[in-house]
Amino acid sequence: MKHDASEAAKLSDHELREQVKPGEVPTLKTIARISGLAVPTVSRALGDAPDIGIDTKKLVHRIADEIGYIPNRAGVRLRTGRTNVISLVVPADSDVLNNASTLTCSIAEQLRGTQFHLNILPAFPDEDSLHPIKYIVETRSADAVIFNMTEPKDKRVAYLLKHDFPFATHGRTNWSEQHAYYDYDNAAFMRVALRRLATRGRKNILAVLPPLNQNYAQDMVRGLEIESRLQKIDFRISQNVDSDKSSDEIQQWVARRLEQSPEIDAVICTASKAAIAAIVAIENQGLELGNDIDVYSKEFVPILKMFRKNIIIELEDISEAGRQLANAVVQRLRYPDLPPLQHLEIPTWDKQNPQHSKDIATKTMKRPASFLA
Repeated sequence: MKHDASEAAKLSDHELREQVKPGEVPTLKTIARISGLAVPTVSRALGDAPDIGIDTKKLVHRIADEIGYIPNRAGVRLRTGRTNVISLVVPADSDVLNNASTLTCSIAEQLRGTQFHLNILPAFPDEDSLHPIKYIVETRSADAVIFNMTEPKDKRVAYLLKHDFPFATHGRTNWSEQHAYYDYDNAAFMRVALRRLATRGRKNILAVLPPLNQNYAQDMVRGLEIESRLQKIDFRISQNVDSDKSSDEIQQWVARRLEQSPEIDAVICTASKAAIAAIVAIENQGLELGNDIDVYSKEFVPILKMFRKNIIIELEDISEAGRQLANAVVQRLRYPDLPPLQHLEIPTWDKQNPQHSKDIATKTMKRPASFLA
């Protein structure tokens, strides 16, 4: 029985399911028959076409969900040239405290309810970083790609710009004006860290940074250089170890530095794993955290305070990063003529506000991206 749209909207979920004939595999025609809409209208509603009204989209999606409609991916690709897949390329890393799982979940949640699906592609440390990107573009296995660990002159970005393939990066590059990104201001992170440590009388800082070929590590160095002059603080950057190394390597290196330079009174870390390793090294030296020496660390999962209360932390909101990156690629696919969505999270700190100075620096947002329904 065919209904018009107003009648279909009044049907209960159970009544909608009863409209499917015994043995029938739900198709676009099934949704059209139940909703009273034309098949092209149903198809465009499911594809979130901008000329289809919100009420119509809600009705079509409700019917599709209730009757168990599953799009034929091959058919969609033949009709539109699209896969309705967005690929996330993340490092193949066994560190449970890294940001990959949080980033993945938040992107997937933001894409929920759209026609897009998330596909995860690992990037192995022993292979060319361009390899997974080229695979996606050359096989057209996705409509857009998201990736992180950017470098200033990132060859993945150069390749995607050259091929005009939709993408967004977690991190900026030298070509950021040309592409969508979400980034955390790591120069500001370092400047806030030094200000907070200066108020605690710290004057000799050891910094355990990410690999220095990466853009955000270079931003951290710039922040250290600028703020150390203003605060009259001496700092040294780890040269033989970085935050991507194993916990044992970080612990051993910090221990050696503390033995060689006992004047060090603070360690800045950029990941939870490095912070925990540094604290173990500090306590093995017989030093008291929060009294003899401070550890200041960024974290993605709020766990460090459960490990040691005296650690000073800055929480980077990776869930927000995932939401904004999902928004950015969706806009690029739906409205390719619009400027790319770009978002910069800037940590700040007001020493007159003791509530914030105890735990987490406050944050301000620049150019927030809104999801396009």
